[in-house]
Amino acid sequence: MTIKSRLAVILAEKEVKLTELEEKTGISLNNLSILKTGKAKAVRFSTLNEVCKALDCQPGDLLHYVPDEGNERK
Repeated sequence: MTIKSRLAVILAEKEVKLTELEEKTGISLNNLSILKTGKAKAVRFSTLNEVCKALDCQPGDLLHYVPDEGNERK
């Protein structure tokens, strides 16, 4: 199973720069960059809350589940 971040897509759709999101959320640019590039191993609910509030979106808009091939549940 793989969870993919869609933050880059949402930012592009809403024409918001990462630095603007940093200002709106108070979350460090480094942490937002890790989330945007999909390198995050975990995400706090408080982080999701602030990003969703700033971008007027839902957590499901930011995260996408992609099943691993050959490892799907039966």
